[in-house]
Amino acid sequence: MNRKDQHLKRVIVDFKKLTPEILALLVDKYPDGYDDDHIITFRNAKNELVEAVEVTTEDTKYLVKVSTKLAATMENYDEDDYEDYDSDDPEAVQDPELQADEDTDDD
Repeated sequence: MNRKDQHLKRVIVDFKKLTPEILALLVDKYPDGYDDDHIITFRNAKNELVEAVEVTTEDTKYLVKVSTKLAATMENYDEDDYEDYDSDDPEAVQDPELQADEDTDDD
């Protein structure tokens, strides 16, 4: 870890806890998506291997767990989808599989 990063709080974020703010940071940092070069691999407290991508704010380093849901959500990101939510609301970011199911229910 770089010395300049030592003061940052470190937070591991699963897709279920992803907020509009963190999603926007990810899309801004990885506008064309992330690839293998961007993925960080580490062991968590349970000694499980975790793959994540990193985004940093002024006071926090977020390690967002890599998943197909994350990739799909980043790919379909539209800032307007989150304007009615608080930036720290994890309920705002919907499971892309659920959204697809809801779209087909309207037929």
